[in-house]
Amino acid sequence: MVMSDQAPENQIRLEVGPALGDVELNELFGASWPDHRPASFSGMLARSLCWVAAYREGALVGFVNVATDGGIHAFILDTTVHPRVRRQGVGVRLVQRAAQEARSRGARWLHVDYEPHLEEFYARCGFRPTAAGLMRL
Repeated sequence: MVMSDQAPENQIRLEVGPALGDVELNELFGASWPDHRPASFSGMLARSLCWVAAYREGALVGFVNVATDGGIHAFILDTTVHPRVRRQGVGVRLVQRAAQEARSRGARWLHVDYEPHLEEFYARCGFRPTAAGLMRL
């Protein structure tokens, strides 16, 4: 089921779980991440707890994915905002909506990994730093 936060024209509208295709996701990721290579997203979305998309004037301008362990843990992945709408609160809104949706679907802990320069952004989203481990495979 797709749920939407309605917004006036020219503003950002959020939708939970909209149908998203490779073309629009690759366009967003290509504009947002210089090293992005076109990929298929269908397998990832099929295994997700949920995802949230942001639209402006019908165009996809933001995305965040929520993965799960199938239990009480969920994980924020791929937070992406188009460069033309950055620094307008879109990313924070996406992550906060994803957190609400994960909670409503049974998650009790929401994890996110980020690089040091994103600590302030994720703090605005409601996360606090914790010790964690990471292994590059």
